[in-house]
Amino acid sequence: MSSPAVLSHTSFRCAALLVHLGRRMRVRVEEALAPLGLRPRHLVALTVLRDHPGSTQQSLAGALQVDRTNLVGLLNELESTGLVERRRSSEDRRRHTVHVTPLGSERLDEAESALAAAEDEILVSLDPAQRESLYLLLHQASDDHLIDCRAAAARESDDC
Repeated sequence: MSSPAVLSHTSFRCAALLVHLGRRMRVRVEEALAPLGLRPRHLVALTVLRDHPGSTQQSLAGALQVDRTNLVGLLNELESTGLVERRRSSEDRRRHTVHVTPLGSERLDEAESALAAAEDEILVSLDPAQRESLYLLLHQASDDHLIDCRAAAARESDDC
């Protein structure tokens, strides 16, 4: 087992490298999404909605880690361009569910193609197996947090 000092040094190195890589990736992703009229936050919301169709606004706010007021603005942007639609929940008329439209699905497919090219540029030094490992590790770290947010949203908490 590593000593706490080594763990903390390794954690700092990982954090610093993730921040640096994240900045590089964000700039390239923004460039790739701009011609599609999308921003990274739009892409993340569309992806979550595709993977969890009919999410409530509350659960979506938890998954995206945004204040509900900010979520309304994001959804207004996506709805005004015809990429999502809000509907009254059939189970609870006080709530709205959010759905990706056919145009939203098409735009998301286009965005994912553009992102693949951006990833290829940024991760050029990794072979396919290393990229898959990186993806799995990042997905695991992300899923752990998303699960916590979903549980909090289910409890109607604002913790996420």
